Amino acid sequence: MNGALGEESPLQRMVRTTETEFWHDGVAVAELEDAMAHGAVGATSNPVFIFQELAREHRVWQKRARELRLEHPTWSIADVAWALYAEVARRAAEVLRPVHERENGREGYLSVQVDPTQYANPRAMIDQAVAFAGIADNVRVKLPVTKAGVEAIERATALGVNVTATVCFSVSQAIATAEAVERGLRARAVAGHDVAKMRPVCVVMIGRLDDWLRALVERDGIIVDPDIVNWAGVAVMKKVYRIFRERGYSARLLVAAFRNHYPWSQFIGGDLSVTITYPWQRRLNASRVEVRRRIDDPVDPAIIEALSQAFSDFRCAYTDDGLTMEEFDSFPPTVGTLRFFIKGYYDLLSLVTDFLLPNPELAPTAV
Repeated sequence: MNGALGEESPLQRMVRTTETEFWHDGVAVAELEDAMAHGAVGATSNPVFIFQELAREHRVWQKRARELRLEHPTWSIADVAWALYAEVARRAAEVLRPVHERENGREGYLSVQVDPTQYANPRAMIDQAVAFAGIADNVRVKLPVTKAGVEAIERATALGVNVTATVCFSVSQAIATAEAVERGLRARAVAGHDVAKMRPVCVVMIGRLDDWLRALVERDGIIVDPDIVNWAGVAVMKKVYRIFRERGYSARLLVAAFRNHYPWSQFIGGDLSVTITYPWQRRLNASRVEVRRRIDDPVDPAIIEALSQAFSDFRCAYTDDGLTMEEFDSFPPTVGTLRFFIKGYYDLLSLVTDFLLPNPELAPTAV
């Protein structure tokens, strides 16, 4: 991944010299192993990544899908898909096993996402979270910060599930997540369980907030300095980081959704994690961006003011109480991200359908 043989990469330097951790965003084994060689201590997955992995190793997973159908002849397409989903996750978790053991269970986790179509059904999400937690002892379960998702995060935490809250873009959602985790941990402790080794995480997908503001620029013909949009998610995340530190929340913060180097460079030195796709890892390790502490560098107040003046949705994301719980599901970045994950899930179902029922119209013609 790094240019010069034996030279320390920027990501390695960050891990060695600061509290900031980095995770690999994906489940491809070779890429995950390379990320770990550069200091990655965890990984994240979602239906899109699982679909991509099944498609990449098409023959391997088609064979496994057909074996599962023979073993379970009454299973639905979705049943087979979720079984493959769990197997891909189990394999990636096993790759992370050495980190998990080296760090005595503090790191080395794979985050596995629940069914995105169930974002409004807390019971379904909780049941799947408990099932996914059984894939391996170094699995976290990703739950969306929707109204129902906040309930699921609290109850799953109380049941002993290490959660990773995702589909989160605002200060309001991050605070709701942190408070839900605290309630869940207290309930579990009151029930007599040890919570000292639980490792809940709250993701803020900062690039997806930026994406939405760019879309508004085009849709509504808004004229702003083009670079200020690149600071929107950073501003939200830096505020969230400050609040979490001040209040002593248990959930660890994770920065996600890269569109430029800011989601990495602006958080170097923070006691948090950044999750990075393999292409972005390669770009960052080939860059000349200085590895130095920037977590305490404030976003220019003039940029925050300009964003607030131009975009009401930035105000909603940046203000502590900018969104009510009822508004989480309709916040445009939430809607867009749920649609992205749901499409990935249906692509996965379509691929598994092709595994089990290949289209005869595409078969070679008999001669």
